[in-house]
Amino acid sequence: MTDIPARDGVTVAPTADVDDRAAIGPGTRVWHLAQIREDATLGSNCNIGRGAYVGPGVTIGDNVKLQNHALVYEPARLGDGVFIGPAAVLTNDEYPRAVTPDGRLKTGDDWHAVGVTIGEGAAIGARAVCVAPVTVGRWALVAAGAVVAKDVPDFALVVGVPAKRVGWVGRAGRPLTAKGDGVWGCPETGAEYVEVDGVLTERLA
Repeated sequence: MTDIPARDGVTVAPTADVDDRAAIGPGTRVWHLAQIREDATLGSNCNIGRGAYVGPGVTIGDNVKLQNHALVYEPARLGDGVFIGPAAVLTNDEYPRAVTPDGRLKTGDDWHAVGVTIGEGAAIGARAVCVAPVTVGRWALVAAGAVVAKDVPDFALVVGVPAKRVGWVGRAGRPLTAKGDGVWGCPETGAEYVEVDGVLTERLA
């Protein structure tokens, strides 16, 4: 990364704004104009893209990618291996208003932040919006431009506004193929999954 100094195993662009109270794991790279707020915790080997935002107290696991201009508002929780696409937004206000009913500008004491939770390996597509306090399950895939207003099951593929499940995906992110009797297969890895009552689990070898 050109003109970007490394410190304590962390690489930060000169134009990035990383609060001294943030904890950032070794091998993590923070690109130009990204902002990491106070008390945020980032794991190791993360990649924080240009112009991305990580709010105060947000927790991010290892090997996470935030693409350019992704906005992760507090108190979001992201598991290991999560992908947040370009300009995707994780919100934190259920009833957004700039002012109180009497017209006074709101402060932090006038509302309660609620967070989005993203499970291990899940991916949020470009310009998708996750409306707090939803949970996106492990290895799920949210399509670009989707608006997630309900919890998303593990391995689910959801699309649209509001987002609805249209299929299943495996760890490789490819749509799974039905093999009959509730068994689904990954065309890339050959791994098999079992669906029971709308819940998909990995079949043990």
